[in-house]
Amino acid sequence: MTALYTWTMIASVVVFSTAGDILLSRSMKTIGDLGALRRQRGLVHVLGRVLSCGAFLAGLASMTVAFFSLLVALSWADVSLVAPASASLTFVTTAVAARFFLHENVDRRRWSAALLICLGVALMSA
Repeated sequence: MTALYTWTMIASVVVFSTAGDILLSRSMKTIGDLGALRRQRGLVHVLGRVLSCGAFLAGLASMTVAFFSLLVALSWADVSLVAPASASLTFVTTAVAARFFLHENVDRRRWSAALLICLGVALMSA
């Protein structure tokens, strides 16, 4: 039963971390170059712009859930399982999400790396 709980928390880390990455990327593309904004309008304007962006706040919330899910998973299982599984699966899901939600170009090399990562996680969990 503990293995089910552990993999549920790892899945939670993967889902919420991926969602956070995608939301934060989208929000930063919407807001624009923070350095240029700071030079033009000042730091207070930049902070206001970032903190008023719904996608940024949702991404921040997602990353927070992912972090606490990671802590729970680490309390139930060894770091030698949780850290590689959550990090590698997050890489795979982020590549997929970047392709379909952000319309980024993900080349064959990254897809090959994602496939190898999936194989590695399968070997590790067996």
